Amino acid sequence: MDETPRLKDLARAVAGRVPLDAAELLQRETPEVVAAVLQELPQRMARDIVEHLPKHLCPVDPASITTELQIPGTVADLMEPVYGKLPETATVQDAIDFLRGSPYPRQITYLYTTDLEERLTGLVVIRDLLLARPEQPLSEVMLPDPFSLPASLSAGSAIKAAVHRHYPVYPAVDERGHVVGVVRGWRLFERQAIEITAQSGSMVGVSKEERVYTPLRQSFRMRHPWLQINLLTAFGTALMVGMFDDTIARIVVLAAFLPVLSCLAGNNGCQALAITIRGLTLGDLDGYSVRKLLLKEMAVGALNGFFCGLIGAVAIFAFASFTGQGHGLMLGLVMLMSMVGTCIISCLLGTLVPLVLKRAGADPATASSIFVLTATDILGMGLMLTLATTLVL
Repeated sequence: MDETPRLKDLARAVAGRVPLDAAELLQRETPEVVAAVLQELPQRMARDIVEHLPKHLCPVDPASITTELQIPGTVADLMEPVYGKLPETATVQDAIDFLRGSPYPRQITYLYTTDLEERLTGLVVIRDLLLARPEQPLSEVMLPDPFSLPASLSAGSAIKAAVHRHYPVYPAVDERGHVVGVVRGWRLFERQAIEITAQSGSMVGVSKEERVYTPLRQSFRMRHPWLQINLLTAFGTALMVGMFDDTIARIVVLAAFLPVLSCLAGNNGCQALAITIRGLTLGDLDGYSVRKLLLKEMAVGALNGFFCGLIGAVAIFAFASFTGQGHGLMLGLVMLMSMVGTCIISCLLGTLVPLVLKRAGADPATASSIFVLTATDILGMGLMLTLATTLVL
């Protein structure tokens, strides 16, 4: 019997789930089926799913996989003791008595039920206890097979798994399914908020460990090396401008508008950079085509460059006419073409730089804006000066 339709259906079902849920679905299948389904998925999505599969189902070594969200720690580091755990054979009245006698009633959001081997089997909402009959067993009241987080799961993967659920509390289980603790939802997103706030500094070479109270000497030691790197890369921009010194000497107006081009294109590239890093952090790029993202960002760059370039063209035409330098119309065309080309380049770089850094095993945010801005300046100014030399002179 042809298994292809079934594999296609299973691949579609897996693709519509977060990696942790997709792995749970695939655990019912044979290693051959799992391998075939993963081949149908985008490579990045398949890697994320493999991270949550048992070793006997993994077609590749899980140790070679890196998560999208580079957040230190595991679920075990975030969890706290579980105070509400009862066997599923206990009655509703037993559960009510348990809650009344608990020394930690405010720490209990849900009751978790277990089987004879103390594996997690269900979740009981306190409200449902009030609506049930006292003699009913918890197995009739509980929500079976609740979502849980493996205690060994990385904090970044846990955040991605929980980001669309928004539960107040998540049970944490060990490799045998035993409830070993609970993780508060606010703890997960607190960890994510700390990471996201650190990214803005990482983009410009500020260490994630630096805070407002970091000593002066340590702050200097953390920041200065990246500034030296930035200085070296800036020499590339100076070299590019120096190659066209004759053009600038003959068309002085270019010197006034090169910073305009640099400022706009740099900001345009940083916008694409921010969106890409946000996508990596929140898992939005799981299963999303990189080619599609690049084409979209290049289109956005072209539109931004065109409409800003129109204003720039009018400005340089007016400036050239007012100062009597001539070539106003041709300079306006150079400005428009340069804006479009440079904005396309900056969006392309803003998308590719974090992806390349991640592929190389580095934090995608690490000094990424330094690389994007420098490369944009060199290529953008080179484009404008080349067009001016070719079309005007």
